[in-house]
Amino acid sequence: MTDTTAAFEGDYQGEKAIWLRAGSYEAAVLPNVGANLIALRDTEKGYRFLHEPAPEEFASFKQAPVIHGIPILFPPNRYEDGKLPWNGKVYELPVNEEATGNHIHGFVHDIPWTVEAYSSDAAASRVTLALRVREGHSVYAHLPHDFTIRLVYTLSRLGLHQQVTVHNEGQDEMPCLLAFHTAINAPFADNATAADYRFRLTIGQRWELSERMLPTGRHQALTAEEARMKGEGLSPFWAPMDNHYTVEAQNGSNRMELTDAKNNVKLVYDAGTAFKMWMIWNNGATEGFFCPEPQLNLVNAPSVALPAEQTGLVALQPGELWESASRIYCVELA
Repeated sequence: MTDTTAAFEGDYQGEKAIWLRAGSYEAAVLPNVGANLIALRDTEKGYRFLHEPAPEEFASFKQAPVIHGIPILFPPNRYEDGKLPWNGKVYELPVNEEATGNHIHGFVHDIPWTVEAYSSDAAASRVTLALRVREGHSVYAHLPHDFTIRLVYTLSRLGLHQQVTVHNEGQDEMPCLLAFHTAINAPFADNATAADYRFRLTIGQRWELSERMLPTGRHQALTAEEARMKGEGLSPFWAPMDNHYTVEAQNGSNRMELTDAKNNVKLVYDAGTAFKMWMIWNNGATEGFFCPEPQLNLVNAPSVALPAEQTGLVALQPGELWESASRIYCVELA
């Protein structure tokens, strides 16, 4: 395996990209499409870990970049009637999901971010991207706060490391509501099929959702298959999933593990314990990819009559930062 590292500006299907290389790993991030880390690959083994758009899908991907790569959602998931109550005010978000009458997925995953720096050294390659929101910015129209979201991706022989920070740079307390709609390939190896894959997820309790896909505030009993999700594991496509769960860390870790029995390897997505919820979506149990989504807060959290400790609703005071780190890597099994 080569130890070569590199970070450089190039293109991805004609779109500006920052490429990172380290050993057998390579990754690409799209600054002008929501800072989406669109590709993570092992070039020696031919693994493609993330769901990438096919060339004929690229135009539609740019219009709705949610089910490919690692989109960042701020605020994440659904908000009832497009309303986000906060400190005696109600922020109006566009109702962009006609079927439910809700707002969905926020405003930062499909707009340009700034590339602050990219570099490489003997150990790793890295890129820093930032979204600075001030009055006049498109996001400010819906979330009227001065803040900066910053993403740092570092690629090394240990895999991909992701650091995210939200910095409240204004004079008022602001809500911090964030998730990643991470799209994982299953299979990720060319010589395997979906039947070769099993996954585990560190879920706790399942949230009951209404017909509008909003939490009722109650939990539901896990099915036998859901218990296997956090135990011995099962197929990512065992049933259609658009499910919401609390996090229950195992061995100090909050993670998704995807095992490829054909190649005897395991992909680990260690999301970090700062995230208190999981969403999981598998496109109606369609084989090919699924989305284990680490989420800081409960869906529709500001409108759910539960304490912030239960909803994961984070309030950032002026000058404060919220920060989390995640890692994606692949290991060979004994």
